[in-house]
Amino acid sequence: MVEIIEISEASNEILSQVNGLLPQLSKSASPLSLESLDILAKSESTNLFVAKEGKKVWGMLSLVLFPIPTGTKAWVEDVVVDSSARGKGIGKALMNHALKKVREKRGKSIDLTSRPSRETANKLYQSLGYQKRETNIYRLSLS
Repeated sequence: MVEIIEISEASNEILSQVNGLLPQLSKSASPLSLESLDILAKSESTNLFVAKEGKKVWGMLSLVLFPIPTGTKAWVEDVVVDSSARGKGIGKALMNHALKKVREKRGKSIDLTSRPSRETANKLYQSLGYQKRETNIYRLSLS
């Protein structure tokens, strides 16, 4: 049975498995160091959730919660499920866990982006009630 847990401290075991998922998320993603994972795990604003079965990590999701003058907002990033486990409800479980956390923190909304080419992911988000917004998203890359 898959359980969703929040990573609260870094370990080499989790690091190895998270780094195994990163190339499935983005071809340009660099592996994390133990120190980087520990910073994420201890962050007050970032929650790193993993879907585990026994010692095996099948997926992950990053949830960022932040207060602004109009209320607490949330942003979902880096959702990935191992290619061998897709279609088994792991992405949905991760998303529902994030939603529960946002509700606990009295968040007003959750935003995320998804590439149009990720049809399965887009269908999942829509099935969970997320609505496509007409907006411009801008990025200034600093690296």
